[in-house]
Amino acid sequence: MTAGRKIWILGGTSAIAQAYARRKAAQGGAVLLIGLNADHLKANAADLAARGATAAVEVLDLAGDVDRNAAVGKLVEQHGFPDEVLIAYGILGDQQRALTDPAHAADIININFTSVALWLLAICARRDPARALTLAAIGSVAGDRGRGKNFIYGAAKSGLDRFLEGLAHANAGTTLHVLRVKPGFVDTPMTAAMKKGGPLWASPDRVAADIDKAIAARAAVIYTPWFWRWIMLVIRLLPRPLFNRLKI
Repeated sequence: MTAGRKIWILGGTSAIAQAYARRKAAQGGAVLLIGLNADHLKANAADLAARGATAAVEVLDLAGDVDRNAAVGKLVEQHGFPDEVLIAYGILGDQQRALTDPAHAADIININFTSVALWLLAICARRDPARALTLAAIGSVAGDRGRGKNFIYGAAKSGLDRFLEGLAHANAGTTLHVLRVKPGFVDTPMTAAMKKGGPLWASPDRVAADIDKAIAARAAVIYTPWFWRWIMLVIRLLPRPLFNRLKI
């Protein structure tokens, strides 16, 4: 049950985050939207309030040079410790640019992996071991195998996947639940430059619904939509000579 639960969403302006927040609001949760764009955060919070939800906003540069332990402490003082955290921010980046622009490559890695891992550690450092907490973070199927077209982004997501897996293992049998979320193609502003359409593409609401179900079931990992689990299994099992012939 979500009623009365506190939900923090880091990256509260993303399309998936907005769809998820609406679901949590409909279930009676108190949602805190955290991110950099104040106007977009306020618009999303107003949308939730119009649906009868309790919604608040905090403006933070999540990938910036901030004292995350202090920031989490301040958030707890103002809003209370969460029952559930969803980390939904990230960038796809430009692989070709990143190959010759170290700063852009560093952004892709820092935003998608390093900063997320540090927020998770800061939140865990403040938690009460006697109290249940769910941590969910959006990764990507791109992290399942290094592919030529997006290996920098994929490496960052792969690093996040291993971090979350290790965090879950370190806290096995405790009140901490860690969920690794692996979407495939999702029709969001992040993928605006990509050609869309067809059965492999999902809506943000579809992904949000899968996350909601996985948290309720205390799942360890989900591919969303479900068929990506089998697509990526095939890709991972392809022999290297055959895999190297694919331009993906």
